Amino acid sequence: MDHSFSVILCAYTEARWDDLLQAIASVQRQIVPAFEIIVAIDHNPTLFARVQQALPDVIVVENREARGLSGTRNSGIAVAQGSHIVFLDDDAVAAPDWLARLQAVFASTAAIGAGGAIEPLWRGEHPAWFPAEFHWVVGCTYRGMPENRAIVRNVIGCNMAFRKDVFAAIGGFRIGRVGALSIGQENDETEFCIRLKQALPKAELWYEPAATVQHNVPPARTTLAYYARRCFSEGVSKARLARQVGQASGLSTERAYTLQALPSGVLRGVGDTLLKRDGSGLLRAGAIIAGFAITAAGYLLGRVSPRFRADPAATQNVPVQDSPASRARIPEQIVSSH
Repeated sequence: MDHSFSVILCAYTEARWDDLLQAIASVQRQIVPAFEIIVAIDHNPTLFARVQQALPDVIVVENREARGLSGTRNSGIAVAQGSHIVFLDDDAVAAPDWLARLQAVFASTAAIGAGGAIEPLWRGEHPAWFPAEFHWVVGCTYRGMPENRAIVRNVIGCNMAFRKDVFAAIGGFRIGRVGALSIGQENDETEFCIRLKQALPKAELWYEPAATVQHNVPPARTTLAYYARRCFSEGVSKARLARQVGQASGLSTERAYTLQALPSGVLRGVGDTLLKRDGSGLLRAGAIIAGFAITAAGYLLGRVSPRFRADPAATQNVPVQDSPASRARIPEQIVSSH
């Protein structure tokens, strides 16, 4: 089976120009070369022209859908020619064996999608109070995720790959976060993965922690204010997701995380203070409790408040090549083709 990778990086602001250059350079240094590198620009003509001029070896496309991450991803997918579509954030750097590790997953399993570990690259001081259980706040792998290769419900957008024929079969991304953080619009790839699993119950999504990227975490994302806002937004987003795909699917991973990872994290923090004389342990325990409470509040408001119940208009993005005919061909075209 062909394992050619079209790597898509989505960008919306010139403020991340240096990060974007580093991200592209990391893809160009891969042990297993990318078939092509696509930079999809979200409604920023100046940035589009700058990438075209400075990076002649990459393919540059504009978002032809509504402003936001979903439309930008879909616009990149529309021009991709590889057998697999891989996504890397514009402020992340991939390890040299990143594509090789993802290739190994697709070659050795029945994976229809795969993702890898996302390590935080702190650009300022790593706050001692910031618990590893909440690294998802900064878009990274968090404590509670599998430590070895495993099947998961969904992969994380900064580091994920899918067989291209998936998009022709079930459509593209839909939630469409705009900018760095839009309240209640954090579950773009989660919704996609759940929709994929609902259409293809036997499909496998694999997490390979050895396929690593490093994700920039600027100082602005290490403040208590950002932490609280991101937790609240995640709660609202989970409420919207549960309405879209059902609570059983929308909250399956979160239940185990809440009942296992978070209590363990609190105990670990208390233990660090009592047994290791690490005063920041209590701060981490407190941050876990506060983070859970704020996220839960966002979820409850997302369920009952008219202000937060309304789904973002960007969810109306037209799915990539979505049609009843293509959906009807899913089982024989995808599941049995491995």
